[in-house]
Amino acid sequence: MAIRPLLLIIVSLLIFSFDKQKQAGDYVISKTASEEDLFNSDEILSITLKGNIRQLLNDRGEKPASHPVTLSYKTKDNSEVSIPVQMKTRGHFRKLRENCKYPPLQISFPADVNRLSVVFSGQKKLKLVMPCAGDDYVIREWLVYKIYNLVTPKSFRARLVRIALDDPKNKKQPDQFFGFLIEDEKQMATRNKAVATSQKLRPEETKQDFFLTMAVFQYLIGNTDWSVQYLQNIRLIKTDAFPQPITVPYDFDHSGIVNAPYARPAEELLMKSVQERRYRGYCIKDMKVFEKPIALYNRLKDDIYSLYTKSDLLDEKYIKSVTKYLDGFYATINDPKAWQKDFAYPCDKSGTGNVVIRGLKED
Repeated sequence: MAIRPLLLIIVSLLIFSFDKQKQAGDYVISKTASEEDLFNSDEILSITLKGNIRQLLNDRGEKPASHPVTLSYKTKDNSEVSIPVQMKTRGHFRKLRENCKYPPLQISFPADVNRLSVVFSGQKKLKLVMPCAGDDYVIREWLVYKIYNLVTPKSFRARLVRIALDDPKNKKQPDQFFGFLIEDEKQMATRNKAVATSQKLRPEETKQDFFLTMAVFQYLIGNTDWSVQYLQNIRLIKTDAFPQPITVPYDFDHSGIVNAPYARPAEELLMKSVQERRYRGYCIKDMKVFEKPIALYNRLKDDIYSLYTKSDLLDEKYIKSVTKYLDGFYATINDPKAWQKDFAYPCDKSGTGNVVIRGLKED
């Protein structure tokens, strides 16, 4: 068969197939990368929350109710998409009025969200982190999620959003501010061909290489507000490949790299500041097991620094301070005596390396 007639046949078949789809109401939609997956884009998503927002934000009790809110955003062609959602406050520390102006929120989407929105297609529930001490700290914490995304796909993804509040009953509308959405736990597990588990166990019972990578990451960012035993800011996922669960961290506002004004280390740790690094893994005698995560973080060094040095959302003062903070981490892990001393700290029975922090209720 000649090439030209063959091409004509192929084109005819494609046109016929498209016409059949149109007859069935199944139109083919071209989607941008940011529209195909909410967390596949670093583009800031502007959203508006409309409803009785004051009532929602003031509902900070132990059992907050769900409040009807309309979440809207504009598409690439400037058309507006509106989704009726249910929202409620969540967390503990950041939910308290004396700690934060805005409490963290949980968004529950309607069953037909796929019909209503491309961006939020497939979503059921999402956590929305609101500013506690200002936009700067929201951006800093969001970037910590981005660091761990570089480290492993077995991590929570986050999407930075610019939030506008529209409360018809409130004449004084605040200016827009930043927040970020956190990937749902079940979706994170599914993406990694795993299932989430709430089984409580000792850190030694988790997959060691993933645990060490995670624990060194917590050391990198200066975070001590976590524990496997109490699932404090840690989630566990299981895969068919490994019998031991894999640790996945989240909630980094008390880390030294964020350096929020309200952040304090737990009294039991006898630390002066959250910017002081403290390795909080378990006691391991064979220091060679740390060579792999150290090599990983050395390979990622340029990419980690670039998250900060190439960001146009950070001020120069913070970029300089965070660069210095990262320099301290890399100086340590490239000095065998220094990192062996720090990572062996949990073996020191006279220290606080074995203190298990239950912490507050999860954020």
